[in-house]
Parts: sequence; C-alpha cells; structure tokens
Amino acid sequence: MSAQDSPSEIRKKVGEFLEYMEVERGSSPLTIRNYNHYLIRFVDWMKKSDIRRNLVDINQEVIRRYRVYLSRLPVGKDATMARKTQGYHAIAIRSFLKWLIKNDYKVMAPDKIDLPKNAERQVKFLNGEQVDRLLNAPSITKITGKRDKAILEVLFSTGLRVSELAKLDRDKVDLERREFGIVGKGGKARVVFLSRRAAEWIDKYLKARDDHFKPLFVRHKGKVEPTTPDESMRLTPRSIQRLVKKYSHKMKLPVEVTPHVIRHSFATDLLMAGADLRSVQEMLGHKNVSTTQVYTHVTDRQLREMHERFHGKSGGG
Repeated sequence: MSAQDSPSEIRKKVGEFLEYMEVERGSSPLTIRNYNHYLIRFVDWMKKSDIRRNLVDINQEVIRRYRVYLSRLPVGKDATMARKTQGYHAIAIRSFLKWLIKNDYKVMAPDKIDLPKNAERQVKFLNGEQVDRLLNAPSITKITGKRDKAILEVLFSTGLRVSELAKLDRDKVDLERREFGIVGKGGKARVVFLSRRAAEWIDKYLKARDDHFKPLFVRHKGKVEPTTPDESMRLTPRSIQRLVKKYSHKMKLPVEVTPHVIRHSFATDLLMAGADLRSVQEMLGHKNVSTTQVYTHVTDRQLREMHERFHGKSGGG
C-alpha cells in the first residue's frame, strides 16, 4: 500500500473534503458534522471488514456489501436503520467520490451508487383558516406577545428557515421597502420580501423595545446589563421552534406546527394562488427546483379534489 492510499491518508482526504464543503460550498456545521459521521463510519467498516483501503478499492461490490451492513445495523430495540438514513450515507459517499474525481483521483464513478427510493415525502401544511388562527394566537398586550406575533407573521410572509430568521439583525431589514437580503443554506444569497402586515408587526415590536441590541428578535427574560453582548440576547432557533409549538397547541391545531410547517404553508399558498415553480424555488432559497417540486404533489392533489367536486356538475354535454 502506498503512502497516498494508507488508511490515515483516506481519513485525511475525508478531512480535506469536509474543508472544501465548509469553505467552497458554504455547508452548515451540522451538514459537515453529519458527512463526517457517515464517511468515517464507512472507512471504519472497511477496516473492520479487512478490505484494502486504497481509494481505488471503493468499488461496486464494496458498496453493495456496505449497504447490506447498513440495512441490518441495529439502531435500537428491534429496529434497524431507516431507509432515509441509509440514503444519507450513500449521498455522502457519492459527494466524496465526486470531489475526488474533481481533484484528479482515479476512483469509482459516483453515479454507480444508486440512492434508495423513499416513500413519497408527506408535506404537512396549514390551510388559510388554520394559518389565521395561528397568527392571531399571541396576546399582544406584552412585548413578548408583540415579538411572537411579528415572528409568526414573518415566517408565513417569507417562508424563511428558522435558522435564517434567528440570524436577522434589525439594521439589515428595510421596513420601508419591505425587503432584506439573506445568505441561506449552502451560501445561497437571495432577496426576501415582507408582506405589509409582517412589516407593520416588526415595526410595532421594535417601537416597544428600549434596548440597543442588534438582533431583530431577542429574549425578554433573564438579567440584562448594559454590557450584555448582543449574541447572548439573540433568540435561538430552538427557542423559536418552542414558541411556534406553544401557539400551535394553544389553538389546538390538527397539525404539529413547526417553523418548517409554516415554510411549507407559505410555499403551498403561493402555488395554489398560481405562482410558478421557479419563482417559489427562488423565494425558498432552494438550490435545485427538484427540491421545490415536492410541493406540486400537494397542489396537484388539491386541484384533483377541486376537479372532482365541481367538474361536470352542470349536466352539460
């Protein structure tokens, strides 16, 4: 085995690939952590299986054996790894191989690794009446209620990811033009537009604040000193998820509402109103339109129900 193909060198290549994801692709720390987990598991399995660990030894038979191993891997009492999680492992290996080829290593073609077919993704979303109930759930007599009302309005107005919402700073949001720029998942920049109502509630919330903190949405509990750093005041994605869940339960909605369900509701609402898929893709910050197409299954189903309810009822020829 050459020095280039030693086990430690393969791990080194994984490390370089993860650095590429961080620096050039702008992947999130969570994505990088997951890819590291998937790829090191594969390298460790090769070692335990007495497979030579040259890069060229990653072939279809090795991948087949590894996927059988993953499909039988216990992850709990009487449970094995979900097909979706197995798919994430395959995606990580394919991405790693693509990067190796890009850097002139002679390795197996990534497209020889098939991805497992998952059951059709179920998109949960709220209808118009349920959205209205959720948006009106906060009591606006206190500043926390004004903040929560603004958060819910912004989520439905923009379809932002919860991580994107949490990162917003007050000086970056133009309430007059009702827009702001954001760098989302994968380093993809986009312009986000606010509804008039969302802009009005942000304005009401900010006017109720008497602090100098930079984040748009901050906590209003706990001790605050003049020297308290901005970032310690910023509302976290987890806190935003908790408050959305609280109002969902308060209004007894039939769907377990999360910020992502509100994002789904935003996209579905646009498509049902006649927006084209490419525009919705841009507004959601999706890299590929195929990601956005999951919503067409929802709207197609709604249109089918509409067709069955109203078509041919007049009795005309």
